[in-house]
Amino acid sequence: MNIGMVCYPSHGGSGVVATELSKQLSKRGHQVHLISFSLPLRISQRHDNIWFHRVEVSAYPLFKYPPYSLEVTAMIADVAKNHLLDLVHVHYAIPHGMSAWCAQVMLAEEGIRLPFVTTLHGTDITVVGSEPSMAPVTCFILRHSDAVTTVSKWLAEETRRFFQVHRELDVIPNFIDTAAFKRRPTPGFRDCLATPGEKLLLHISNFRPVKNVPDIVNAFAAIQREIPCRLTMVGDGPERQHVEQLVRSLGLSARVHFAGTQANVMDFLSVADLYLMASETESFGLSALEAMSCGVPVVAYRVGGMPEVIQHGETGLFAEPHDVAGLARAATELLTDPPRQRRMARAARRRAMERFTVGAIVPMYEQVYDRVTRGGRPTPVCLF
Repeated sequence: MNIGMVCYPSHGGSGVVATELSKQLSKRGHQVHLISFSLPLRISQRHDNIWFHRVEVSAYPLFKYPPYSLEVTAMIADVAKNHLLDLVHVHYAIPHGMSAWCAQVMLAEEGIRLPFVTTLHGTDITVVGSEPSMAPVTCFILRHSDAVTTVSKWLAEETRRFFQVHRELDVIPNFIDTAAFKRRPTPGFRDCLATPGEKLLLHISNFRPVKNVPDIVNAFAAIQREIPCRLTMVGDGPERQHVEQLVRSLGLSARVHFAGTQANVMDFLSVADLYLMASETESFGLSALEAMSCGVPVVAYRVGGMPEVIQHGETGLFAEPHDVAGLARAATELLTDPPRQRRMARAARRRAMERFTVGAIVPMYEQVYDRVTRGGRPTPVCLF
């Protein structure tokens, strides 16, 4: 197939899923046309069957804000005509779903059929889509997409509950390339982050408010009082400056390392003892899955679709949302019980290999693609 893939290029879960899916589809012989405003971070080298189309956002003086959605619409239509796309797969209902629908209508006037698949990742429903001004637009996209996929059962239920949408939602979990995401030798790297007698805790995120990174720091403050340990934080985003100030105010600057955005997180995952998350909500928790695939147990808040990924007491531990003391207590208990930590590390890797592999998940997307290109489309009803 000739597939258009529209995404944001960041380290956020949607960008990672879109990029990794593109890679795997290209390996399976599909032609993939990535559409984004910059090259996705995980496309670090040339890949056969993948073409990148940059969305150039024009800053006309007439516009107070750049017309990003319209530029994406124009690019989808252009790529569809010139490269004979069979379908376009957009990540996020807003704005990419709306751009795909506009392109679909434009092309229909020229006799060109372009079905589109919308994948919901979470914040497009729980944050952006639930805004009163945006909810009708989101509902419109849910109604007009040729197929809608969600990354967890929880997100599908939330979508149905909030928007009262009655149509087929394909639940397709996020996946991991377990052959690539596994612990590997990193001579000397761990010594740069912690001493031999210290435990190394890791957090990776885009430092948005929903990731609740201050709770990670406050939990670590309690953990490091009980056991020798250090915390490495990978990523960047709007909350980073605030988090750095919090670290300084707690006197933890010598024990917390900010690594910034990293194109390759494998070195960090290969040396970590524990992965910490404190998100307000997570539709799936892709970074947790990446940690599990590398044999790193996860301690997190029990929110959203996280229980579909982590098995409490087997591959990681949960604390209740906003229970910083509980998060710290769970991490401390695990880190002070090395045999249990090793058992969980093995179980985490095993679960990733059994449930979330490329071979299990990518064909699910191919089945959706096949259905929409053949014209199969459920009748949607949206009561919003």
